[in-house]
Amino acid sequence: MAAARDARGPAQDVSKTAYEQRLLWNQENVKDVAESVGISNLGDEALRTLSQDVEYRIGQVLVEALRCMRLARRTFMTIQDVSQALRVLDVEPLYGYDSTRALRYGEANLGSQALFYIEDEEMEFEKLINFTLPKIPRDASFTRHWLAVDGVQPASTSNPTTAESRSQDLLPKGLGANPALAALSGQDNPNFKPAVKHVVSQELILYFEKIQAALMDENPDVEVQRLREAALESVSSEPSIHQLVPYFVNFISTQVTHHLDDIFVLRQMMELTNALISNDHLFLAPYASPLCAPVLTCLLGRKIGSDSGVAALKEQYHLRELAASLVGQLARKYSDSNKILRPKLVRTCLKSFLNPSVPPSVWFGAVHGLLSAGGVDVVKFLLLKNLKEFETSMLIPLQQKNDPISTHELRAVLSAIMKAVHLLMAEDSVVADGMNGYSSENEASQIKAFVGDIVGDRIVQLGNHKLNQIILDAKNFH
Repeated sequence: MAAARDARGPAQDVSKTAYEQRLLWNQENVKDVAESVGISNLGDEALRTLSQDVEYRIGQVLVEALRCMRLARRTFMTIQDVSQALRVLDVEPLYGYDSTRALRYGEANLGSQALFYIEDEEMEFEKLINFTLPKIPRDASFTRHWLAVDGVQPASTSNPTTAESRSQDLLPKGLGANPALAALSGQDNPNFKPAVKHVVSQELILYFEKIQAALMDENPDVEVQRLREAALESVSSEPSIHQLVPYFVNFISTQVTHHLDDIFVLRQMMELTNALISNDHLFLAPYASPLCAPVLTCLLGRKIGSDSGVAALKEQYHLRELAASLVGQLARKYSDSNKILRPKLVRTCLKSFLNPSVPPSVWFGAVHGLLSAGGVDVVKFLLLKNLKEFETSMLIPLQQKNDPISTHELRAVLSAIMKAVHLLMAEDSVVADGMNGYSSENEASQIKAFVGDIVGDRIVQLGNHKLNQIILDAKNFH
């Protein structure tokens, strides 16, 4: 074994010596740097490890510098390449070493060690004297120029006009400028005309026009009604109209904005919205908020339709109920992709419900909107807690008017509120035929004190003990 160990010893020493000779960074340099910072007791193993690490770091910098050089399409490396490599490696760059030309290095041999140095360029003194002098720079001068006064650009000779600035913005700039900008700015001989419009096939354009014509036709003829139903059915099931989605959304918004006095147009737009939502082949998540705007207008609009009277009011309430169902569909279907959609809808409906300056039809729509968008939790913790204030400031003054229109509006608002109460009954499997106990006088008084006398009387008349407990539990919730 001793002989074998002796045989291996010289081979290991030779390989170790050869490995040390392959190191590009001399250990003596590491030792000199260590002694310069006060470390004088470095062992041979530490010196060898530090030398290997320095060599590896230098190799890293050189590889990144070569990459920067190749990206710049050069065959020689500059100081800027090394600085960029240090920046890529998150190392503080060296300051004071900068040159616009490649440095030339010379090599001098000092015994067995090679020393590299930067060669200085030699210039003849007479040639340097005979160089032409640079031009004398112009004297500095100052002048005043108002870019803007109170946020408005003044009309002066030094400021471009609006048309000129617009034309300058659209001019192509640089070697790789887009020729489409030149065409838009009115320049002569552009390379090509820009495609500034969404390219839609002629078949889809014809389909969109036919849908518009069918929905906007108010003719009471049976064939026209069948055509409207067929158009809505096509929109709700056709899988190849995804390119028309933004046009349908814009069409709905425009028609609702400009035809608030026409119940027929508003209802057709809500039917079209329902058809779009029902189409499982369409991706409507990015258009959920734009679709909510016209739906909320039909739900919470102050003045919808131009006719007056009980019959016109009933038709308006039917439209608001349809809009409320659409609000619920939008909240349920797109709340996962848009986290703030449902809270925003609930907050908007609650704000209209608590506003005493709006007509009672808006309260009707707000209650249905809260019911559809929020569900049972919103009814328990928002609607019921505000019924007392709602009765005091809104229902009682409406009840005191004592005319047919006000009576019908009061009945409609109360029916909407009771619909929300019945939702609590359906959610908790409460039977509404009095089979869940009875209502005591104490419970009745507590219910009326919580939600008010008008709504409280209707709840007590249901004679449902379990429902009363659910409402009283909502009273104690904070």
